Amino acid sequence: DTPEIKEEIYRKDNRLLALLKEVYVESRDPAVQVKDGGGENLPCKQEEKRLTKLGHLRDLDVKKVSKGKISIVEALTLLNNHKLHPQIWTAEKIAAEYSLELKDVNSLLEFFIPFAVQEFPKETRKAI
Repeated sequence: DTPEIKEEIYRKDNRLLALLKEVYVESRDPAVQVKDGGGENLPCKQEEKRLTKLGHLRDLDVKKVSKGKISIVEALTLLNNHKLHPQIWTAEKIAAEYSLELKDVNSLLEFFIPFAVQEFPKETRKAI
């Protein structure tokens, strides 16, 4: 509470400030080391993976995906299959085939509709 101590605390030391400006500190957290629980083994949560149904890209295709997810090739394939044969490729069959949840498949089929390109014969182009 003495004024001399307060003055010493709040006084700037220009030489010390100049030295501090030259210091560069890089900080990283140390690697976490897990201690052995003495026979108490907790199961390791690993993400379940499944093999994909490969497309025509072969080496460039994604070979494994997490369960509950699909690759682009699979998404396009299942959408096209459902579009061509909706009575065979139902949401339930797609969910079982690709390890997906039924609500996700229903949303996918409702909101992602592949379009079809149609070419008109040359003689009807002028009429259009």
